[in-house]
Amino acid sequence: MTGSKVVDDQMALISQFYPHIYAQLAQDIQPGEAVKPRRRRKKKKAEGSNNNTSTGVVMRKRKLLSEEQVNLLERSFEDQQKLETERKAKLASELGLDPQQVAVWFQNRRARWKNKKLEEEYSKLKSENEAVIIEKYRLETEVRLWSFSFI
Repeated sequence: MTGSKVVDDQMALISQFYPHIYAQLAQDIQPGEAVKPRRRRKKKKAEGSNNNTSTGVVMRKRKLLSEEQVNLLERSFEDQQKLETERKAKLASELGLDPQQVAVWFQNRRARWKNKKLEEEYSKLKSENEAVIIEKYRLETEVRLWSFSFI
């Protein structure tokens, strides 16, 4: 197949499945103008992943953790939020997981923990602010009453 034939086939597919995109592409391309395919960066292939070499797409199957695994990770997180290399390796071997998976779980858990702390701090500050505003209005009312009593 020649390069222009491949481009024509691709454009035909785009026109069938994505007519709104094809309309934009057709406006940008002048008749008789050569279309260069865009270069894409090569994706790093992960070990043990399902590779679809015909499309160049790297697919990873997401492994869900069991309740026992999550409970052990949660208990470990309660002890200490940071994960050292030795502890990561020990947890991974105990849980039958990849050390990288344990590291990512801890990273995600720290992010959720931080968000929760921020939400709690926001709620606390909001309620303190509301109390201060109420006190401000009370004092303003008191000052007004005092100023009217002297008139």
